[in-house]
Amino acid sequence: MLQEIPTTTSSPRAASSCVLETERLILRKPTLADVKAIAHLANDRRVAEMTRRLPYPYTRDDAARFVAALAHDNNESVFLIELDERPIGVVGIDWREPDAPELGYWLGVPYWGRGFATEAARAAIDYTFEEFSVGQLISGARVANPASRNVLEKCGFQWTGVELHRFEALGSSTPVDRFRLSRGVWSSLKSWSDAARR
Repeated sequence: MLQEIPTTTSSPRAASSCVLETERLILRKPTLADVKAIAHLANDRRVAEMTRRLPYPYTRDDAARFVAALAHDNNESVFLIELDERPIGVVGIDWREPDAPELGYWLGVPYWGRGFATEAARAAIDYTFEEFSVGQLISGARVANPASRNVLEKCGFQWTGVELHRFEALGSSTPVDRFRLSRGVWSSLKSWSDAARR
């Protein structure tokens, strides 16, 4: 969604070659060594039905194609999320729309409900706004997925409406709540958060 505009990084793809650290998580570029773990986590209908592009069932071949494609894809900055050196999910920015890069994420079911998605999403959001001159990020969550909507709201995203989107695992379209996070709102939240920590 963004082809130029980096301030310190040469391309969106370069963003996923760095490592981001949070209080509990490490975010890094997925490698072929991660294929088995990615396939294991993603091969769950509950995960696939909440993401637009994951097929179900999700095989090791699917995971291998996903990782291999990242090496040649300038349209996405993707990070594997690790907890205690174990993969637990994926977070990324889709840059296909230059004016509206899109945040996406998923976690394996054993890691739901523990704040990991919010922590990983905030790291990816911070990195994107700090390294690239983007004015906004967009994202979405199935109307049937209140936990994902909560993640977006905790990250400062504001609801913009409902759209129909096709979900590969469902084989059909379903309503999706759409959200937007402007640089100004992100900056205000970061300033407030920094002041609250002192």
